Amino acid sequence: MPARSKARKRALDVLFEAELRRVPVLELLAERMTLGSPPVPEYAAELVRGVAAHREEIDSLITENAVGWTLDRMPAVDRNILRLGIYEVLWADGVPDGVAISEAVLLARDLSTDASPAFINGMLSRVMDLKGVSARGNDDSRPEDPPELG
Repeated sequence: MPARSKARKRALDVLFEAELRRVPVLELLAERMTLGSPPVPEYAAELVRGVAAHREEIDSLITENAVGWTLDRMPAVDRNILRLGIYEVLWADGVPDGVAISEAVLLARDLSTDASPAFINGMLSRVMDLKGVSARGNDDSRPEDPPELG
């Protein structure tokens, strides 16, 4: 498994554990990095910090685009895969959107329900489309704010 794929999986582990244990994600990240077993690659830490920094915007995008699902009703693993994927699509430099979506779909395939990969793919594709609409007319393809939803 490539290093960035492993880092995404480790970031998902941290996000999922923090939610499950109801502890602040950045505190858990610091604890996991100190313990180092299993190790937290720097890219995983960057992903966790990015999701934490943009959590409100990310959750808003999920809520507004998840037809038929509330954020709380969604499986926790799917919710956190979406958080990672949306962060990478909108804010992570150097990650092509298609790669971010593909990696999220693979995580869903390996860790969630049979319907999850299609759900994750559809949600992230929608966010990518919204980003494209938002980016037209400005030079920055990584918006400071999430795209306006219709």
